[in-house]
Amino acid sequence: MRIQIINGPNLNLLGRREPGIYGDSDFDSYLGQLRQRYPDLELAYFQSNVEGELVNKLHEVGFGEADGIVLNAGAYTHTSVALHDALRAIETPAVEVHISNVHQREEFRHHSMIAAACRGVICGFGLDSYRLAIEALKG
Repeated sequence: MRIQIINGPNLNLLGRREPGIYGDSDFDSYLGQLRQRYPDLELAYFQSNVEGELVNKLHEVGFGEADGIVLNAGAYTHTSVALHDALRAIETPAVEVHISNVHQREEFRHHSMIAAACRGVICGFGLDSYRLAIEALKG
């Protein structure tokens, strides 16, 4: 089984960006832990700060190249009709994830433009949100 993890804007700064909210671990270190935990899965990773590149990646993997998508769209979660439409257009199921509990944060973070196009949403469990999404996709 191949799972594509896609991270959006500013998530390349994990470990340095607001550690009180996002923790002090970078994503590459965490990805290594996930790969050790799931040796039977192929975990691919992509990160971009550019909305169109995220849409392109969804198109690229969304028709059989991946069996599931774990998507942390960052701030685009709350603004991107383009990501919503891309998720609706593809065949591969996606789970929306957030490291923080977005419902404990600013009001504008309480609404997701992409949630309705995803199989489910996981938020507030730190980096472990990614593992929980993988478990959901594994079935």
